[in-house]
Amino acid sequence: MPLLLTIITDPNPVLRKKSRKLDPKKLKTRQIQELCEDMVLTMLKKDGVGLAAPQIGKNIRVITVNTKDGAICMINPEITKRSWLKEWGAEGCLSIPGVFGQVRRHKKVDYSYIDGSGKTIKMSAAGLLARVLQHEIDHLDGILFTDKARDIIRN
Repeated sequence: MPLLLTIITDPNPVLRKKSRKLDPKKLKTRQIQELCEDMVLTMLKKDGVGLAAPQIGKNIRVITVNTKDGAICMINPEITKRSWLKEWGAEGCLSIPGVFGQVRRHKKVDYSYIDGSGKTIKMSAAGLLARVLQHEIDHLDGILFTDKARDIIRN
């Protein structure tokens, strides 16, 4: 049964470390499956649209994203192509509660990741999904949205 995880908040140093890739040979372990299930539950219960492993204290390259088709766990996600066009949009973060700001992101991205069965998936995203992917992958590189934001509002 999935567990609700504790989300760490800024300025915890884990949020500033670059996360390591997972060995594809070890992806089918029960431990990774449970981590994905726990992260999805936590993201949904906290009303998030995405969650990265560093936000739960693990510096590994795993994210969950809530899409229109349901929640997905992505292992070793990478953005492989970015559109030239960028747009400003509002962002917040579960690890920086009560803070919001405008962040300029690529409108479209191509990306790849490994799913829970070890299969490599390649897709394209635009709009909110593209924004969420960029935000969550930034977490894996130790970057917070406030590093890029303007017009920051603190509630």
